[in-house]
Amino acid sequence: MNNSKLISVIVLTYNEEKHIARCINSLKGICKEILVIDSFSKDRTVEIAKALDAKVYQHPFENQAKQFNWAINNCSITSEWIWRVDADEYIDPALAEKVVISLPHVSPDVNGIYVNKKIVFMGRPLLHGGWYPAQQIKIIRKGYGASEDKWMDEHLIIFSGTTISIDGDQTDENLNDLSWWTQKHNHYSNREAVNMLLMEYGMDNQGEEVIPKFFGTDTERKRWLKMKYIKAPLFLRPFINFFIRYILKAGFLDGKQGFIWHFLQGFWYRFLVDAKIYEIKKQFSFNDEKIKQYLIENYLIK
Repeated sequence: MNNSKLISVIVLTYNEEKHIARCINSLKGICKEILVIDSFSKDRTVEIAKALDAKVYQHPFENQAKQFNWAINNCSITSEWIWRVDADEYIDPALAEKVVISLPHVSPDVNGIYVNKKIVFMGRPLLHGGWYPAQQIKIIRKGYGASEDKWMDEHLIIFSGTTISIDGDQTDENLNDLSWWTQKHNHYSNREAVNMLLMEYGMDNQGEEVIPKFFGTDTERKRWLKMKYIKAPLFLRPFINFFIRYILKAGFLDGKQGFIWHFLQGFWYRFLVDAKIYEIKKQFSFNDEKIKQYLIENYLIK
């Protein structure tokens, strides 16, 4: 049996002409099909994907979690395993080989597979500051997993069974410039502010999400830390986050690129999120019930 027939890949896209060919080419020969779920791109993303034999679906975008879950529930997926790969990611050949070799021998009770996520920023791999190796479930058995329903910072979860880890890198390397990066994170901060408020008020789908555990998996530990972060004082916590990642976890060892990354992602972005949380709370005179009603009406009612 051709082991590559065991895998279908889902790639979510919007204006990804810089990345989509690199992404798809890194998947050639290791999967049966590549499903590109496009949010009506205005560039050549769809044209390039089709030319590389990907199956292209178009669906309006609400958030990453809902888009991925729409794909697994509505697209014709013919493989036993589903691999989620972002358009600006690519698969290391060593990881691809290990996955293809390992899948036929995986125990029937295994429904999720962790791989290493590696970030390359401004041409430099970020190997310190707690960013590597960041193990995440990226491969799920069809029918036994999905994305947790969150507005931001969503992860794949499994409904039952166990998980294994396969050592190798799924690399995130975005080729856009810093102007694009800051605009994207400004947009992300809107969703993250809502996400954190829903978590703060206990209004998220906790029963369908990653369980926070300090001594759990890498993802479970990060969720536990995020729950602690949410309880920290507004505006103080970005300083704490930067200090922990850049100083205590040695992010400074990644040079100038590491400093730029940790300042922008670890401090500026987190401060912007706090400012938008403050803005929402101030809008409703810090009345918890009014804030909850706003969240229900705008982000929970379908």
